[in-house]
Amino acid sequence: MFLKMLRFLVIILLYFYQNLVANEYKIPMIGQFKSRTLFDNPYANIPAQCYIETSYGTQNACLFCHTNAPAKAKLGTTLAQTGADESIGNLQLSYAFGGVDGFTKSPNINPWENLIYPKRLEEALRKKQIKEVRFDIEKYLKEDNWQEAYDKKRGNKNRSNSHIKDDEFRLFPALNPSNLPANKDGFVRTPNLQEAIFKDSIGFNTGWRAINFFPYGIFTPHSGSVSGVYIRLDSRFMRDEDGRYNLEIYKQNLTLLEKAIQDRLSVEDKNYIGLAKDEKIYRGLFPLGTEFAHPLHYVDVDFAGLRASRVKEVRCMYKYKLYHPSEVFTKDENAPLYYNEKESWMDNGAGWYMSGFIEDEKGSLRGQTPQELMQCVGCHSSTYGFEPEQFTSGTSNTIDTIWSFSRKGAGDKGWGEMDYFGYKRDKNALNTQTCGVANMGDPINRDAKMGEFRYFLNHVVGASLYGDMPLSMERYLAGVIQKSNGYSGDFPPLKFKSESELKKIQKNRLKLIREFTAKKDYLNVKGYIQAPLLYPTKDEALRMAKNYRKVVLTQRFNQGKDYSGEVKFSFRYFREKKEGYKHIDEKTSYKFGEVITDRPYHKEESILKYVGKVSTLIDEQGDNYDTLYMPILKYPQAFESK
Repeated sequence: MFLKMLRFLVIILLYFYQNLVANEYKIPMIGQFKSRTLFDNPYANIPAQCYIETSYGTQNACLFCHTNAPAKAKLGTTLAQTGADESIGNLQLSYAFGGVDGFTKSPNINPWENLIYPKRLEEALRKKQIKEVRFDIEKYLKEDNWQEAYDKKRGNKNRSNSHIKDDEFRLFPALNPSNLPANKDGFVRTPNLQEAIFKDSIGFNTGWRAINFFPYGIFTPHSGSVSGVYIRLDSRFMRDEDGRYNLEIYKQNLTLLEKAIQDRLSVEDKNYIGLAKDEKIYRGLFPLGTEFAHPLHYVDVDFAGLRASRVKEVRCMYKYKLYHPSEVFTKDENAPLYYNEKESWMDNGAGWYMSGFIEDEKGSLRGQTPQELMQCVGCHSSTYGFEPEQFTSGTSNTIDTIWSFSRKGAGDKGWGEMDYFGYKRDKNALNTQTCGVANMGDPINRDAKMGEFRYFLNHVVGASLYGDMPLSMERYLAGVIQKSNGYSGDFPPLKFKSESELKKIQKNRLKLIREFTAKKDYLNVKGYIQAPLLYPTKDEALRMAKNYRKVVLTQRFNQGKDYSGEVKFSFRYFREKKEGYKHIDEKTSYKFGEVITDRPYHKEESILKYVGKVSTLIDEQGDNYDTLYMPILKYPQAFESK
């Protein structure tokens, strides 16, 4: 009995000693409130995708960011953005960009020059005397700049929040890429004891666990960027009630968190377990101390998950404060921001510190500037703010400002490296052919009661939230969707001479894409998603990498992190007169096919002054409008059947 008590006392003393050491050198996260008007682009939180046209409402990419469902369910921390909140309006129906005042650059002017003025980037290259991007792009993609950055990190390497003041890499995630890929159970283990949090039956566990979720529209192979996503909870979730590390306890706590975020809690699920037994489980909220690491890779079709060794960015988030849905403030996108420029982090206004690292001119990772970080806050933010003032932004379909976890594959299938629907390289594919095949079907969205990917195609008619699609995908659809194959017509190309002709074509494309998914032709004989809808050709992937490399060489990230070398179709003006609008001066008319650089706003004295007033042309009564999209998959996991 005495030995048991002595052993228990030693464990308690060790626990308090570890916490004492952890806090002995702890330096608070101290930033400054600064006005966004100091930035070249005061509205970097509004992503480029928000400026596209919707092809008379036939391409509704808006609903995948702007919805009412999570807010109405009080799941997570977000405001309704499609008409259920008067302070926001309906962001599916109008380009309701706000404005600070009449003296600040209006967000109704598209700031993403790399997309709408591609020649300016080319001119920037010439000024740097870079006549052409001449290098071996395939070799470049296989170089590991993540490891180089990880090795630069100072402080305690098994803590992301390393408490080193004025360190550019202070919040760089303590995830060593040399320890990847994760093991079959999703946990990242290391041969280096110093990087471990605890030892389990397999090896030294870092606490990080990989998440395999179902992405769409943003970081996908067709966009030129693919993700890895990793989560780590505070160590109290890894221990039993006696303070001993226990892998099974940690797994169960992660499962409870998954149920909380995906709104699947039972009446028995009230608290986490083990040492965290006093920690209440909140619907839609991550607990304090949650960390996310998000490496954003170039696309390399020869690698697993199409993930090149080279990363474009490494992003991270750290949960430091708990907000609840009942604490909703009025949305205010114009309040000052709270950030620390030297330490490369920004408060997202919803209880998370955000940090990011991006390539410098030579391809090494550097800390992002506040204006560059603002582009991340645009999606990963919510309804809360800072004291005394608040900044709120973000989409309305993230759960506690996080995209990935609500779309995680169910249970053990979702604990693993991102594989983009089970991608396998087709070694026989030519560089001009789709590079691989999928080995997974289309997971059913819980509320839509259809496949998540099918739902996306049915509303966007494209490969990305820009409403575009690569040539290989366009050719594939044109080859399958034909009258001779039982369709109501042939899939028409975007070739037209008038606005009325375009309207007819786009309505037909929407109709035919829905026939395509309803007939399940978007699935192969095994029930897996057809590869051309997911993956580029090798030539397309290398072209996207070369284009992005031009942004890196010029360091023009403030002008946009996307660049295609030509203006996308969805940024051009093709409106009929009765539905049209003029430039922001309301005097100069747009010409047929002109690049849309700005849209007019309300100028009369009212609460709407400086707010954008142009309609998206999405029909509020139509079937391409949806205010209740919920980004949660069916559980147990189910897939569209062939």
